[in-house]
Amino acid sequence: MLRHEFQPGRLVAGAFLLLAAMIYAGDAGGAWETPWFVVIPVVTGGLCLAGAVGSLARHVRSRRSRTAPEGR
Repeated sequence: MLRHEFQPGRLVAGAFLLLAAMIYAGDAGGAWETPWFVVIPVVTGGLCLAGAVGSLARHVRSRRSRTAPEGR
């Protein structure tokens, strides 16, 4: 299997979308009552946080590659 670079922004986005799915699954299973509009801030906030984390990771990765020796 080929290795790929770690992308923390996608991890954060996946975690928040999984949380939204769990909220809807709990509502569908009858564990709790969830209004339809509750998931909108969860998904929106998660995607915004994922974008910020992805931007920060890209900045750190580009800065690290600039300071790395050329023999690598």
